[in-house]
Parts: sequence; C-alpha cells; structure tokens
Amino acid sequence: MSAQKEQRGAVDQLSHSIKNSQIWRSIFRHGYPDTPLNQSLIMMGNVFLHLHPVKMSKNALKVTYTWCLGGISFFLFLVLTITGVFLMFYYVPASSLAYTDVQSMSTTIAFGEIVRNMHRWAAHLMVITVSLHMIRVFYHGAYKPPREFNWVIGVVLFLLTLLLSFTGYLLPWDEIGVIAIQVGSAMASFAPIVGAAMHRTLIGGLEQSPTGNTLIRFYTLHVLFLPLVAAVMMAVHFWRIRKDGGAAGPPPPSSKEEEIRKELILTH
Repeated sequence: MSAQKEQRGAVDQLSHSIKNSQIWRSIFRHGYPDTPLNQSLIMMGNVFLHLHPVKMSKNALKVTYTWCLGGISFFLFLVLTITGVFLMFYYVPASSLAYTDVQSMSTTIAFGEIVRNMHRWAAHLMVITVSLHMIRVFYHGAYKPPREFNWVIGVVLFLLTLLLSFTGYLLPWDEIGVIAIQVGSAMASFAPIVGAAMHRTLIGGLEQSPTGNTLIRFYTLHVLFLPLVAAVMMAVHFWRIRKDGGAAGPPPPSSKEEEIRKELILTH
C-alpha cells in the first residue's frame, strides 16, 4: 500500500509539474477542466471543441434523424482533398500530356489506380450525400428562421459540389469528357445577357470545343479556386450550425405563435 501511495504521489507530482510548465501553458492557456469556469474557457478557446454547439435537441442526436449525411459529405471532401493532392504529383494540365498521365496512373504508378478510383467514387458519393442532406434539411424544416442564412450557405455548397464534379470531368482529357464539357459550355451560352461571355470564359477563347486553355482553366478551378471557396463556406456552415443550436429540425415556436396556439386552445 505504501508503495502504491508513493507511486501515485509521484504521478500526481509529475502531472502537476507538466501542467505548470511553459510548454503546457503555451498549448492550453487555461487550467485543467475541473471547474465549470475552466470547462467553459477551454470550450471557447479550442477551435475543435468550439465547433460543437452548447446544447442540442435530443432528436438531433439520433442517427436515424440526420443519418450523418452532413458529416459523411465533409468526410468525402477530406478524402477528395487527400487523394487529389496525390494525383496532382503525377498530372500535368496540358492537352498533350493529360490523357497519358491519367493512363499511367492506372498502369505504372504504385497505388495510382486505387487512389484515382477512390477520388472518382468519392466525388460521385459526395454529390449523392449532399443532395440527400439538403432533402433531409428541407423535410425537417431546418431551413426556417433563424436558420435561413445557413440554408443559403448549404445551397451554395451544393452548387460548389456540382461545379467541382463538372470541372473534374474534363481533366482526364478523354473523348467523353471533352464532349460533355462542350455540351455543358454550349448550354451556358444560352443564358440571357451573360451567355456569350460565360461561354468564352469557360472555353478560354472563341472556339466551340474545349482546347488546352479550357483544360488549364478547369484544372485551376478544380484544384484551387472551388475547393478554397468550399472550405471557407464549410467553416461558415459549421459555425452557423453551432450558433443556431446544432443540427436540428424546425426551431421552437416564437412567442407570437405560442400566443396564437393558446388562443386556439382556449376557444376550443
């Protein structure tokens, strides 16, 4: 017993010295979360813990309520980012090299075919999960006040997901990708007022079919501009979820709605 007490005292002393060290204080600026004040300070000072809402509805904690569609979409975005960085090491966005580079990923590069298939299937799945996520939010009425701003952010993220899939379709520089982008850019040219300018911007010139300029533009949009905008929008989306009380269904009725409900109950 005495040996255990000495060992426990040594451990407590070591833990106390670590918590009072300069390295610990540089990482954790507040004390150990053994009091409500320290718990609140650590919660507010940690970016990962701060993302979690202070309180949530019990229904929102059920897997069958949200099906984790938002979390799965974010996970697929991370998979796309990691696999996309791997593919960038072996891909050159030039019309004379793009197709050969994509083929060599599946034949000569170690794990290239696996990573490329992970990237492709994750892209397809992300379009599906984001669509289902929006359907779930709409069905549960989570777009109503005060969550209408976050609904708009979600619509923007949905459009960015479609644009990421659209721009990535041309990068293999195969026949089906070129024809698909030619059809898609031609559809954009029929937009009122800005149609012709939009078509020239997408194609990168006055040509009707994709060229090397189109490939470099789509590559820049796919690997730099769109993912950066999507990451910023996701951060805003997560922040608004926290501020709005977590992922939940329709918000509680307002005081005016409660008064109307009470009047209806009294009249009946």
